[in-house]
Amino acid sequence: MARQLLGAVAFPVVLVAGWFFPFVGYFIPACMLLGVGISFFQGRKWCDWYCPRGSFFDSVIGRISPKKEIPAVFRSFSSRLGMLVLLMSLMVLQIIKRWPDPYKIGMFFVVMITLTSTLGVILGLIFHPRIWCYLCPVGSLSNWIGKGKRPLLIDGKLCNECALCHKACPMQLEAFSARKDGIFKNGDCLKCGLCVASCPKKALRFP
Repeated sequence: MARQLLGAVAFPVVLVAGWFFPFVGYFIPACMLLGVGISFFQGRKWCDWYCPRGSFFDSVIGRISPKKEIPAVFRSFSSRLGMLVLLMSLMVLQIIKRWPDPYKIGMFFVVMITLTSTLGVILGLIFHPRIWCYLCPVGSLSNWIGKGKRPLLIDGKLCNECALCHKACPMQLEAFSARKDGIFKNGDCLKCGLCVASCPKKALRFP
């Protein structure tokens, strides 16, 4: 996807620029607010191609990742809540410590996104390119806030549980598991539409 490729290119450019121009770091909290804001209406839609880091993981790391099954520990509520509390607490403490210097605050955001992205790349090269997206605070908040927003609809009469949607899903979700209910409300769905495109029976669609 051209839009995702654009985001993938923009991400390292913005990251490198931030080390020379600290004000670029304010792009990070802006993305955080946008991601959470969109989740009130569209669920985790931001985490599809709108998120530059997500686009980078898919387009770049996805080409060299072994794409193994994401371990349950990274999907667990406790791990995600722990990472959220850790990073948000660190952010608040560092902003207070650096206040009111806008350059130092901006540089903190640059350092934070660099360290977390490095961790995401390492995990992506070991397991799966989107593994960090389960630990990302914005992703977790978007999951909890946006669960059930614009859910994936499943025609139970057409779905034969071939699991091709699972193979296409960047988050390794099993949409076919909701065949009987006819609606898939998992909050980690990115609304990317890859499952819809992969279904040979045309049993999936978004409202």
